[in-house]
Amino acid sequence: MPFSQDPGVREHEYYCSYCYKNGELTYKGDDLHAFQKLWYVRMRQNGMSRWRAKFSAWMIRFAPHWKREKRLFVGPVNTYH
Repeated sequence: MPFSQDPGVREHEYYCSYCYKNGELTYKGDDLHAFQKLWYVRMRQNGMSRWRAKFSAWMIRFAPHWKREKRLFVGPVNTYH
C-alpha cells in the first residue's frame, strides 16, 4: 500500500499499518503468493481498484521481509484475480 494512503498509524518505516502491528509482522506464514492473494482480496474489499490492488500485491515482493525469502520468485507470478 502506498504509505501516503495508509489509513492507520504506521509503526515501522518499511511496512504499512496492515502489515506491521504491535511490533511485529501480522502475516506469520512464509508463502509470498498466499500473502499476495490475501492482500489483494483485502484491498479489493476496502474499495481499491482492481489494477491498483494487483500492482500493490505485486510490490509486496520488494518488502524487506520477502526479499530475504529464498522462494521469492518460485511459482506462478499472477495467482490473484
